[in-house]
Amino acid sequence: MEGQSILYNLSVRMEDESDSVPSTMSIDKLLPALLECFGIILCGYIAGRTNIITNTQAKGLGNFVSKFALPALLFKNMVLLDFSDVIWPFLWSILIAKVSVFCIVCVLTLIVANPDSRYSKAGLFSIFATQSNDFALGYPIVEALYKSTHPEYLQYIYLVAPVSLMLLNPIGFALCEIQKWKNQENQEQQSKLRILGLVVLQVLKNPIVFMVVIGIIAHFVLHQTIPAFMAEFIDGLANSFGGAALFYLGLSMVGQLRKLARSTIVTLILLITAKLLLMPLICKDMVDLLDNNSTDAVNQSSLSDYAFLYGVFPTAPSVAIYAVYYNAELQVVTSGMVISTFLSAPIMYVSAWLLTVKRMDTQLVMNSLLSVSFNMSIVSLFALVWTITVMFLSKKYKRLPHMFTVNLFLAQLLTSIGMILWNFVVKEGNFIGQILTFTLLCTSLYSTYMWPAVLLRSSGLLVIAGWGIPCVVTAVLLCSGQKIPNTIDPLYFYGKEQVTKQTKSSSYSIAIIQSHLKFCLVCNQTPGSRENVVFNLFLSNVCLSPSSVECENCCESTDCLLGKMEELQQVGDKQVVRHVLLCLLLTVNLLANFSSSMWLLCNHAPGRLYLELLFFCAIVNYVQGFLSFAMFGLDKHLILLPFKRFFTQWFVKKPKQQLDLPDDIRMICSQFTKYHKQQCCCDIVKNRRCGRKTVVRCFLGCELVDWLLQVGLAQDRGEAVLYGTQLQQGGVLQHIKDEYSFQDSQLYFYFLS
Repeated sequence: MEGQSILYNLSVRMEDESDSVPSTMSIDKLLPALLECFGIILCGYIAGRTNIITNTQAKGLGNFVSKFALPALLFKNMVLLDFSDVIWPFLWSILIAKVSVFCIVCVLTLIVANPDSRYSKAGLFSIFATQSNDFALGYPIVEALYKSTHPEYLQYIYLVAPVSLMLLNPIGFALCEIQKWKNQENQEQQSKLRILGLVVLQVLKNPIVFMVVIGIIAHFVLHQTIPAFMAEFIDGLANSFGGAALFYLGLSMVGQLRKLARSTIVTLILLITAKLLLMPLICKDMVDLLDNNSTDAVNQSSLSDYAFLYGVFPTAPSVAIYAVYYNAELQVVTSGMVISTFLSAPIMYVSAWLLTVKRMDTQLVMNSLLSVSFNMSIVSLFALVWTITVMFLSKKYKRLPHMFTVNLFLAQLLTSIGMILWNFVVKEGNFIGQILTFTLLCTSLYSTYMWPAVLLRSSGLLVIAGWGIPCVVTAVLLCSGQKIPNTIDPLYFYGKEQVTKQTKSSSYSIAIIQSHLKFCLVCNQTPGSRENVVFNLFLSNVCLSPSSVECENCCESTDCLLGKMEELQQVGDKQVVRHVLLCLLLTVNLLANFSSSMWLLCNHAPGRLYLELLFFCAIVNYVQGFLSFAMFGLDKHLILLPFKRFFTQWFVKKPKQQLDLPDDIRMICSQFTKYHKQQCCCDIVKNRRCGRKTVVRCFLGCELVDWLLQVGLAQDRGEAVLYGTQLQQGGVLQHIKDEYSFQDSQLYFYFLS
């Protein structure tokens, strides 16, 4: 009866917390708001990913958002702010929570970081953990939840944001300036007063800080009224912020995950944990502590819930700008910003939904949990069937580390099947069916805990552990465990004993991952294999015989060596970044399950926050297949490029002659051919053997991109790819087999005569 007693205590605790406290959130408006925000973010990402908007053009939009639209929005709201409605203990609670997280991250970083970059890491990581995306993403969420019940909560966004901008960020900037001072050779010439002056100047140059100060002054001078002659102007700029900021956020995410490396995985896990888990908990606890004298229980509970949701807001994109400015920790900050943004969406939705639930009984809790797990498993099942098919068709399953990745996908597939079967057998009451399904589900789920460690180090012993340890744990449970009656959750089928073994399994896997991270750094190699090196040496040192014939159009060799080289690169790509990112996400899953188990073992009346963690664990356990599909399901060479060629062939009308081209493409091709083509051929075009007696004068796509940047024909790599695409559309260059569009990659192209 132990499992039932735990759930009963949970239900009672929830009832005690919710007595006489009605819901103050409009949860029905949250999902449309999330879809609106992340839909606009997705549009921005697609625009940047397809080079509709280049990186240089995106910077222009970013400057408009940060230097015109947002300052106008802040000025407007500072002037109109009603300080009489402000509950000051709430603001002090958020201030203390942010300062606490800032100090924790800063001190820990100073203790464990490398002395060569200790101060810059401490400054940037502390800013990362405390500066939230309050205006672009946070404000629409708060507006959806509280506009109809507590509209005064919207103004807290404008009061809380300056805490980071004016108090905490300058401390982080000071640490970064100290690091710059230490890295300079003439340290004695750099005075501490100069460093302080640089920090103050950096803060004052920020238009957001400047307009907050001006807005507060104008609030008292103008008596909370914006003059009519400037009201429309301010409104026009302020109203343009919402959509433009979200669109720019999507643009800023393009290419950031490519910077992710194995060396950053532990740092990312800790920073994301501090931002999305530690911050909301401290915010909620501080409100409960400082506002406990409030006579209005409804308002106190509402503020506490609001503080928790505020803490879940993801990191602001401006932190990446700071990292670029100080040229430090760009990999961690940019990757963490992307991951925290997308992780915050399900956390915010689940948190808001659970905070509105009042008086939920045990059976309803477990039925809702089972329903969520079942729905997630169905999505993962289809995603995993597709992903495993792609791995076999692309023949990547024969190579490392994809050989171990397929085992992870198989474990995830069996987990989804087991959960779907469990949804039916648990309702029928068939004991034998429950035991068989539990064996399948438990073994495969514990196996998904083990395989992330195997991916980081391809060891034969760990391969055996990937399937062996879960089988042993399940066998011990079946032989010695005592089934809890009337339990429908498979994770608590054997009560405390199962929770204990689950805790040990997840902690064992986490320990393996951490212990092998430095090993992975030593063994980290660029994507490819030994055959790639041999092929590159052969192609670069080819000795051309007098009888060699040059291919005039596309490569005429039926057994083209360059084509084979491209195929070898495609098959031999280890996809290191995708594996690291998948391991990072699965490690978050491990930490969540470990925390859930430890929380339940140490506290038999865990309360509402534990229920939120329980639902989060259910989602991440059974949505793993969708994560795998996102990482490996859309294979570039097997799916995306063939689809793009098919779409271009059937739906894009090719110009029959030069006159059919758009004017801009025709002009670019004409200018390049007349002024730049000859020099480009001298710099990057080389004779490369493509057959026994044939050669082709060609170049790599990435070489042309580098050349365009070097001579100033493009401002960034995105513009260079767009330039090369236009040259291909204009008939100036072509792929050697006429199979691919122009790309910034190791594909071979040649100029048409």
